[in-house]
Amino acid sequence: MITKMKKYTFLVFHQEYEAFLTQLREVGVIHVTEKASGIADDEKLQHLITEAEKIRKTLTQGAPEQFINEKNALEQRITLISQEVNKMAIWGDFSAERIAQLKEAGYTLRYFTCPKKLFQEEWGIVVAEQGATVYFVQVNNTDEAPEGCQEQYLNEKSAANLQKDIEGLNGLLVAQNARIELWAKENIPALEKQLLEVNQLIDWQRVKLNTTNLVDGSLKLLEGYCPVDQELMLNKMLTTQNVYFQAEDPTPEDDIPIKLSNNKFFRLFEPLTKLYMLPKYGELDLTMFFAPFFMVFFGLCLGDMGYGALIMLALPIFTKLFQLINPEFKSSLVFLFGLSTVICGTLTGTAFGFSLYDIDLPFFQKMKDLLYQDNQSMFYLSLIIGCVQILFGMMLKAVNLAIQLGFKYAISTIGWIILLIAVAVAVLTNSLNSIWFIVSMIIAGCMVLLYNSPGKNIFLNIGLGLWDAYNMVTGLLGDVLSYVRLFALGLSGGILASVFNSLATGMSPDIPVVGFIVTALIFVIGHGLNLFMNILGSMVHPMRLTFVEFFKNSGYEGGGSPYKPFKK
Repeated sequence: MITKMKKYTFLVFHQEYEAFLTQLREVGVIHVTEKASGIADDEKLQHLITEAEKIRKTLTQGAPEQFINEKNALEQRITLISQEVNKMAIWGDFSAERIAQLKEAGYTLRYFTCPKKLFQEEWGIVVAEQGATVYFVQVNNTDEAPEGCQEQYLNEKSAANLQKDIEGLNGLLVAQNARIELWAKENIPALEKQLLEVNQLIDWQRVKLNTTNLVDGSLKLLEGYCPVDQELMLNKMLTTQNVYFQAEDPTPEDDIPIKLSNNKFFRLFEPLTKLYMLPKYGELDLTMFFAPFFMVFFGLCLGDMGYGALIMLALPIFTKLFQLINPEFKSSLVFLFGLSTVICGTLTGTAFGFSLYDIDLPFFQKMKDLLYQDNQSMFYLSLIIGCVQILFGMMLKAVNLAIQLGFKYAISTIGWIILLIAVAVAVLTNSLNSIWFIVSMIIAGCMVLLYNSPGKNIFLNIGLGLWDAYNMVTGLLGDVLSYVRLFALGLSGGILASVFNSLATGMSPDIPVVGFIVTALIFVIGHGLNLFMNILGSMVHPMRLTFVEFFKNSGYEGGGSPYKPFKK
């Protein structure tokens, strides 16, 4: 649901304005209307925003920029030297000083690689062989490289000496990390407090810039919105102030902020609505209508009782994983997703890729008789769920149009609902030639063609109705088929799980302890990857079905601005 708002207009004498804003912020319920064109150009505001961004960046990094740059430089040097170690290791351990002495004595060393089959012994001294490559050294050879060979330019230090350099840099890196940790411990709380103060100054400056000056600045005019359920607290404060105010219902032309107000259960799904966009003021908040569908969609896409039980048992870990998708996801929502997965998993009887219904025990066999659905049934179930949600969305569209514009604007949508239900019932009951079906088609056709655009010419209405019918028929087919992904994702996840099970048992050696370790590693790693990938798919595809198929057929427009009260 969307919280109803009241539009407030305040008129305050300029000498009392600062005190009024202080009290308004203490109450913290007014969303100030932003209408000042100079906000983007205000130097003081931009300075505060820049300062807040610097503090926020430091908090995110956990240290000042200089500390992070020094740490990155150390890590980069370690990476580069490690590459040199790998390059030099094959040439063996040598003394840079000894090579310098040889050079002073007139001996020049050159280093080459070439394919083993091309190497000739007179070319030089072989240092190492690796696969099909020979590494060799030439002494006092100033000629061009032998044909098919590549000259190598080595580091002055051997691999052993380079490794010592890495150990020294690792010590510096440990010290730098300790320095960063100590700085964070001493400064993060103060920075968090400073960020709050700067954000309050930003809000204060925004409010001042959204103030209209009247009578050469002697009077200050401010507009904003207050939730109806918090008016009493605001009005109580206003009676103590020397201020003129007016409260009225907002008009459709106003940019009214949106505050969602759902019960405890549906509030868990509000972050999903916000991922798309908030509804505009006056239309239906669809959160409570898509929430049950979304739970079922997630369960069908993941579709494994073992995975669902694991999500519920390791809830803190999986909550962190889900919060990578949206930080606002609560552990209660993640638990519901796990529970839905367990329930939907009973339809196929799979747990970690194993079929529980293949176990010859009375309990599992009874569950199989009651719940089991094969692949064909799951395919049809996905299509049926799609039809139900799309039809439900169209019903919501009719309600939304009736509330916002009037009943006559909903007649065309109601006609489509009647038509679709009549066709479905007639097909299922084999009564396409019955009188009731023909009458239903005539009534629905009139509603669709004659009330497509109320108030317009009848012939224009019929033309637009025919065009709308073409788009509706072709669009509905694609929309319904989109729900096949619920079946496809569940099936693919189950197949991958069973493949990992086969690998775990098939690749295990016959050595008792080693075999168990190999089996356990393949099982854990394989199912871990499968679960991670399927969780992402089980979130993304239901969101796609919700935001595209359901929202489109329910006539959802969205575009509302979030309610952000001026408060401490």
